[in-house]
Amino acid sequence: MYQLNFRENKMLMYISAISFPDDILNAHQELHTLVTEKKGRDYFGISFSDSSGKIQYKAAVTQNYDGEAAALGLKTYLLKKGIYNYITVPNYKDDIVAIEKAFKILLLNPKIDPNGACVEWYFNDNDVNCMVRNQ
Repeated sequence: MYQLNFRENKMLMYISAISFPDDILNAHQELHTLVTEKKGRDYFGISFSDSSGKIQYKAAVTQNYDGEAAALGLKTYLLKKGIYNYITVPNYKDDIVAIEKAFKILLLNPKIDPNGACVEWYFNDNDVNCMVRNQ
């Protein structure tokens, strides 16, 4: 397990998955269809339990300018700055279950933000950082 520091908040725009985990790929595909400018963007998956205990999932991407989400008809999510513990899953497409395993390990840490989310940062086409924010 490693740590990284997001020094600034990131405003993301997103598509919600209709169901978890079945609709994750569809949400990402819809997001990629709507957001045609790919250069200079970071892509994320955000998941958390709602008040009923159901997992909510959002396929998300950074905005290139203020108001971009509204222009595309998307909602926004604030990814808070701070220290994140992470585990890199290499070649995640070959082992999707490894993402779930990484989060199970990360969630064992008693110092995570209780109001945070599980964050997947797709930093290239093959690898993903599975991350949780510390308090």
